[in-house]
Amino acid sequence: MSPGPASTFPLPRPLASLEAAPGWRRIDLLSDLHLSPDMPATLARFRAHLAATPADAIVLLGDIFEAWIGDDARWQAGTFEQFALELLREASARKPVFFMHGNRDFALGEPMAADAGLRLLDDPTRLLAFGRAWLLSHGDQLCLGDAGYLRTRAVVRRPEVLSALRALPLFARRALARHLRAKSRMHQSDPSTWADVDDDAARSWLRASGCDTLIHGHTHRPATHDLGDGLTRAVLSDWDYDHGPGRGDVLVLEAGGLRRIEPLDRSSTAAAR
Repeated sequence: MSPGPASTFPLPRPLASLEAAPGWRRIDLLSDLHLSPDMPATLARFRAHLAATPADAIVLLGDIFEAWIGDDARWQAGTFEQFALELLREASARKPVFFMHGNRDFALGEPMAADAGLRLLDDPTRLLAFGRAWLLSHGDQLCLGDAGYLRTRAVVRRPEVLSALRALPLFARRALARHLRAKSRMHQSDPSTWADVDDDAARSWLRASGCDTLIHGHTHRPATHDLGDGLTRAVLSDWDYDHGPGRGDVLVLEAGGLRRIEPLDRSSTAAAR
């Protein structure tokens, strides 16, 4: 079934809201790290940023993990999932960490979130901060040109399908994750095949939500788009510090608006503050 004309693309109801605490001065937003055991440098850069940032809150907008195989994997000693649990628990002990599901880590559930101290966000969520309303999304729902993906998304997000996936033995889920990582690398090798967010659909969501800026990831096309009529679409970068010179960004939200920085490490902490 078609989602309908982009100009009237419906906003999911009811729309969830997140209100910044009165003392917050900075919120860091990031997405599409695609963390996996194969990305140790990217994982290290994420850990460094979490430790160094002066932000009062961290908002993770999906695809933080390349493939989340199930919350039960966090209890296997020495695994990537156990390390991820410890890393996020360490970060959330210092400041609020919010997590929105992406298309790669939608299977992350309440047990992992509770143990890691994550606060789960609906997609989309209206963020009320610094006297303005901002619309947060992973972004995949707005890629209307990727009809095949949207049909698949509707199926795999069903509770009964998620339950069936989680019931598979861990070794089978790990094999599936390896297959998905290989398939993803093949797809990402040709950027011309990637779908982008439909700007009419983004405008429809913004008008219906009462927000003037949409912040999202998913597309791996970092940019800020003027949508007209005072509306803006700000897109986060994906992260990859394991191949080539490295790339990644963080959108910093403050009273003065949005600014884009590189993830912090020891050498960049002072300048980024």
